[in-house]
Amino acid sequence: MPSALINIHYCYDYLIGQIPLGLLIYSHIPTAILALLFGSFVYFNTRRLSGSLLFLLCVAFAAWCFVDIGSWFAFLGAGSMMFTWGLTDFLSLVFFAFAYYFLYVFVKDQDLPWWQKVIGVVALAPSAYWTFLGANLTAYDAINCEAFESSVGADYVTYIRLAFILATIAFTVIVHRQSKDKQFRRKAVLAGTGVSLFLFAFFLFSYLTNLDVFLNAWQYAYNIEIYGLFGMPVFLAYFSYLIVRYHAFDLKVFAAQALTVALAVLLAAELAFASSPTVRVLIGITLLLTVIIGIVLIRSVKREIEQRERIEKLAQELELTNQRQESLLHFVGHEVKGYLTKDMSAFAALAEGDFGPLPDTAKTLVQGALAQSRDGANSVIDILHASNQKKGTVEYKKEPFDLAALVTEWHGKVKPIAEKKGLVLNLSIDEAGKPYTVVGDGSQTGEHVLRNLFENSVNYTPTGHVDISLKKEQGKAILSIKDTGVGITPEDRKRLFTEGGKGKESIKVNVHSTGYGLFIAKNVVEAEGGTVRAESEGAGKGSTFIAEFPVV
Repeated sequence: MPSALINIHYCYDYLIGQIPLGLLIYSHIPTAILALLFGSFVYFNTRRLSGSLLFLLCVAFAAWCFVDIGSWFAFLGAGSMMFTWGLTDFLSLVFFAFAYYFLYVFVKDQDLPWWQKVIGVVALAPSAYWTFLGANLTAYDAINCEAFESSVGADYVTYIRLAFILATIAFTVIVHRQSKDKQFRRKAVLAGTGVSLFLFAFFLFSYLTNLDVFLNAWQYAYNIEIYGLFGMPVFLAYFSYLIVRYHAFDLKVFAAQALTVALAVLLAAELAFASSPTVRVLIGITLLLTVIIGIVLIRSVKREIEQRERIEKLAQELELTNQRQESLLHFVGHEVKGYLTKDMSAFAALAEGDFGPLPDTAKTLVQGALAQSRDGANSVIDILHASNQKKGTVEYKKEPFDLAALVTEWHGKVKPIAEKKGLVLNLSIDEAGKPYTVVGDGSQTGEHVLRNLFENSVNYTPTGHVDISLKKEQGKAILSIKDTGVGITPEDRKRLFTEGGKGKESIKVNVHSTGYGLFIAKNVVEAEGGTVRAESEGAGKGSTFIAEFPVV
């Protein structure tokens, strides 16, 4: 480098002696240009606030790089040069602030709260005051080629940098803990890690420089600081991955293009500073191969993205179709339920003789029709309720109810069905455990838990008996339904309590099985803080269903 660029010859010797000029230039100029290219491309290809903030962050960082390298190459004792040296501290706080602001908007997809903006402005104000009034640098030592800084100003900049880093880490942790969306959490962690590493690298090497100067441990302390600039390529690498993996900024092919441009810029910079013809040839060949491979990569990424977009479009269409079918099913189900309910009322009135006595043959026919209507209505109710549970539209009441009374009521309702099959339906309630007060939705517990569990055991028990028992143990009401029915195979047990889950041979035993009864029962019990399970020694050996409810 021509010594004419430096006005104090001793400082020229000082600069040459402490650091390779190629490394000094390479750490500042290509890194700044790479940041500007990345930020500009995002800004001009998206009009989001996050894109604008990334651009401002990159501009502030590049400004710091150019101002800092200017300070290295022009050792002047004049006030203008002193101002330039002092300006680097303020610019660093500016891009630290923009880094946090950008991360918040990128992750939350909303603007920063006004009170956080006020805190940021207040935090930057003292540094701006000291910089533009020249209060942070008091003198310049031409012999040792260094400026005398105000310790208060230097410490303040250090603490504010650290505060922005801690705020960035805290924000990332809070978002990760609050969100239940795994993909969103992964995206937030990647973005927060990229920003944190960038800021921490700059902070660490700046702090080590200041510490070295304070301790006077090394004559060439200031060249430690330049290594902190390499945190910017790490930051850009993280966000290039986010663009490819999660379509950040709604940019699809940009990351592949940015990667190719970045490698080309870095290699071109190396080519400019190479001193050997052989090295220049090797770097030139590498640069050419990088461009060729980059073009191939960009084209392959385009094809992959186009294919992914087609798949996503098909998935959206399929989801829309499913929603339409579900809406139609819901509508038809409600209509059928209404018709069946009316039929049940009419058949019940006829069976009970409200319109006069019926002949025995007609009475048997009406009773059969009433039973079939009841089964059909129950099947429709189960299907509709399962659909509502899946959509998350089911509302559960939280009111105390007497589980023992509810069990007794539904035992009475199911007993005629059991007796018609020739089964004995026993009921045993431990009187010592009363009261059996449970907080939950008594209506849904009866309709969807007790009915399904009781009728399930009756339907799958060809002969024998079903024993219902209720007792209290360790603050829990334990309801047990034990039958002498067909039992449960290990293979069928895996499907129990799942949506539409039915035993392999269940349709042969119970033609009305929908596979939703136990699934609904499980959801209702769990909504009340309880559990439900099934036990069986195998096919033909009966089964036991056990539901546990917390009691108050």
